[in-house]
Amino acid sequence: MKKILCVGEALIDMICTDKGKPLSEGQQFLKKPGGAPTNVAAAIAALGGSVELAAKVGVDPFGKHLIDVMQSFGVSTRWMLQDENYFTTFAFVSLMENGERDFYFNRGADGQLSRQEVEDIDLDEFSIVHFGSATGFLPGPLQAAYQGLLQKALLKNILISFDPNYRHLLFKDDSQTFIDQSWNFLECCHFFKVSDDEALLITGAVTLSDAIKVLQMKTKAVFAITLGKEGTLLSFKDTTRTIPSIDVKPVDTTGAGDAFVGAVLYQLSSYDFEKIKSLTFQDWDRIILNANKAGARTCEWLGAMEAFKHLNNDIFK
Repeated sequence: MKKILCVGEALIDMICTDKGKPLSEGQQFLKKPGGAPTNVAAAIAALGGSVELAAKVGVDPFGKHLIDVMQSFGVSTRWMLQDENYFTTFAFVSLMENGERDFYFNRGADGQLSRQEVEDIDLDEFSIVHFGSATGFLPGPLQAAYQGLLQKALLKNILISFDPNYRHLLFKDDSQTFIDQSWNFLECCHFFKVSDDEALLITGAVTLSDAIKVLQMKTKAVFAITLGKEGTLLSFKDTTRTIPSIDVKPVDTTGAGDAFVGAVLYQLSSYDFEKIKSLTFQDWDRIILNANKAGARTCEWLGAMEAFKHLNNDIFK
């Protein structure tokens, strides 16, 4: 297996377990390690892949916890940097009775990963680099680090993977900034995953079929659009097919998309870049089918990291 680099946020999710209550009234919170690229890295390692995570955390118990969790999965943490001037980032979430989320984002160290710091990463060691934006498109050093590492990756013979991970609560009335930055990655990556809602948002299309046409026209990538329990739509050149998922009894969908991406990248890491470019539609069909299995299995456990403890490549058999 060739080595994969995931870059982006590492944070602590504080989940309010007082169901239906706003954060201001919540009393009980469950601490969960998270961040989309952090989840992807853990999923890759759980499947048996070789992966490193580039992220920044604080010099505090929560930063140490994130590093310890990644190491427990087998993720290399040499690029998980600690910043003594910033606390580890927190995301507080409570699910309201009407289905809406009460959300508060207390941003700290994750946004401080700088362009200069990622310049020190030797991309010759990696066959794949994965960008899982979410906070990477917010103003700050991490945004510049993303852009710098993307440009550096384009000069190398490696696969570039992208997952926009749009969070309305982060961007609110400034979604256009997110859309513009997403296109910068979509137009030059080799593989990307979006949800059906993200496909509509980014393309401005009214229907999913129109969104697919826009993405096919404006990108050269193989891409996947996740459709929940309906499975995943695979687009390879001008060919599309919806690949079904497997039936599970869902407990928590947190991290399912990250497990899907991790499973795709894990499988691709067994090939060199030239071989990846020669994969057929049937090859990608198999890769996505396996990734669907990983995503579905993740839903059977409470919390992404807990689910990944039960994830291994036996699910592909």
